[in-house]
Amino acid sequence: MSRRTNSAVWQEAYSRWRVAVQKDGQRRYFYSSTPGRTGQREANRKADAWLEDGIGAKVGRVEDVYKLWLEGLKQTTSASNYEPIESRWRTWVLPIIGKKRVNALTDADLQAIVNKAAAAGKSRKTLQSIAGDLRAFCKFCRKAKLSTYLPEDVQIPASARLKGKKVLQPDDLIKLFSIDTTLYRNKRVHDDYINAYRFAVLTGLRPGELLGLRWADIKGSTVNISRAINVKGQETRGKNENACRSFVLPDVAKAVLEAQRAITGHCESVFCLETERRFYKRWKVFCAANDLQPVSLYELRHSFVSAIKTLPAGEVKALVGHSQDMDTFGQYSHALTGEDVQTAQAVNAVFMKLLHG
Repeated sequence: MSRRTNSAVWQEAYSRWRVAVQKDGQRRYFYSSTPGRTGQREANRKADAWLEDGIGAKVGRVEDVYKLWLEGLKQTTSASNYEPIESRWRTWVLPIIGKKRVNALTDADLQAIVNKAAAAGKSRKTLQSIAGDLRAFCKFCRKAKLSTYLPEDVQIPASARLKGKKVLQPDDLIKLFSIDTTLYRNKRVHDDYINAYRFAVLTGLRPGELLGLRWADIKGSTVNISRAINVKGQETRGKNENACRSFVLPDVAKAVLEAQRAITGHCESVFCLETERRFYKRWKVFCAANDLQPVSLYELRHSFVSAIKTLPAGEVKALVGHSQDMDTFGQYSHALTGEDVQTAQAVNAVFMKLLHG
């Protein structure tokens, strides 16, 4: 199958779009007199249709090719990555385009999926994930030479909004760091997970990273994150390729860690958390017992980011393991420049001010 590597060009003298393509030694031109991007896409579609002519019968339907794509994801990514994709496709994608052949897909088909999810009240983040899934699937089809289709104009509706995240406010943070008890059978007792709650807020670690943290991962003041335990109890390398990272602890976090070492220093695991489900259940009890705003475990991470939002973006990205294309200085810049210590001092100053005024 030939593939189009160029795009239609506007010919001012003729008031039309023109694209030249070649297949099996034959060169042809396709046109559209419709102005604007609509006309360009129309000319490109005509060219693509000619290039794909004769292969339609052997090109599979979306519902069949999707299985091949998903199987590849299962072989190369973790369950925490491909399972949400599988769920989104089962709910939003396959009912709309499952029966279409992959070489017949258009921007209108993809936009219809995003629009339907938006109309159902899905968050902007979910819509962006659906659109990203669709683009990745189309890329798979192009690489497999099943289609030349490249999504060009799939938009997230302007009405879609990001769901607001809750974070611990200063009063809540003071309670968290001054109270270490919870309720058990209506009696006030010491909370065995108190240092895990505090460490989550002071470092921005994901819940699974807290579960996977071992004493061997800590060298002096440096924490090396290289694993996570997902909700199914499976050990993984983390949420994404940026999840593996190293950072220097601020003094407030070192103090929490030393308090924990006195309790579990003889164990392999730092916090000895059984499961994420149980960890979350205990956290909710602690919040209720001490009148803290109820937030999720993941929102403890958001609380950390919110607290240090005045730090340079590049430093924050490296600390929390966000994607490299959002990190100007690169994933390992701190290790090369020594700025990791400065970052730890800056984080420490932020929390000392929050906790002590």
